[in-house]
Amino acid sequence: MQATTPQPPQDLSIPGPAGPLALRVYRPGTARAGLPIVLYFHGGGFIGGSLDDAHAAAAFIAEHTPALVIAVDYALAPAKPFPAAPEDAYAAARWAVEHAAELGGAPERLAVAGDDAGGNLAAALSLIARDRNGPAILAQVLVGPMLDPSMTRLGDGARLNSDLSAATCADCYRQYLPQPRQRLHPYASPLVSVRQAGLPPALIITAECDVLHKEAETYAEALIAAGVATQVVRLAGLKHAALASHRPALAEIAHFLRRRLGEQEIPADPPDALDQRNEHQSPPRSSSETR
Repeated sequence: MQATTPQPPQDLSIPGPAGPLALRVYRPGTARAGLPIVLYFHGGGFIGGSLDDAHAAAAFIAEHTPALVIAVDYALAPAKPFPAAPEDAYAAARWAVEHAAELGGAPERLAVAGDDAGGNLAAALSLIARDRNGPAILAQVLVGPMLDPSMTRLGDGARLNSDLSAATCADCYRQYLPQPRQRLHPYASPLVSVRQAGLPPALIITAECDVLHKEAETYAEALIAAGVATQVVRLAGLKHAALASHRPALAEIAHFLRRRLGEQEIPADPPDALDQRNEHQSPPRSSSETR
């Protein structure tokens, strides 16, 4: 499809669970009523990052899906540890659906996405919305997500030549989850959840040279086992920090969202058969492979 030029983003502030919550709204150049809505959560290991870190991904998704993309400036640890961030995510989702018409979005076409810690929040929000009968989420996109505070599934950083270390992950989790029992909460550690059934279709993108790719792909296996349509893409030779702005990865996201949010017709095969053949049984593939 032909890309459009996004409009300048719009900064907003909405009421959050513990104070004002900053949002940044991205629209495609050919903005129209009824656009799908995508909530995007930036990375930063739960202790850093900002709306600026979401810009590359949010602008690309707005332009190429096209969609109304809302980047969320969620609470950061250690000042505001778990569960502040996922509660901010849920508040943003409810607000987006309630105000969809005035924003130019379609409340029934909602997706969530994020990278690094933001990928954790996108996964957690999918769980929370299901458990609380909240906004219906049609798709989740997890990019290099941090999903396992136990850190038992981390890859070997030296062997992988990873730019992200186990020590860095441990420091982030210590600040985000100061109480040991919090590491077993499914909204903090989606990988420990035993109830993946009923979650939205997922796209999980990992980098070959990233200690996090094993846990992300393990989560994909759990989703598949629960009957959730899941696509996994592992990008060859890529490091963790490059994922959120890597154009082939962003193109995968836009393609996935077009299909799942109705901007591109899904083939007429029965959905379960389609997902099982093309997604469930597909091994992680490199960026050099074709669809």
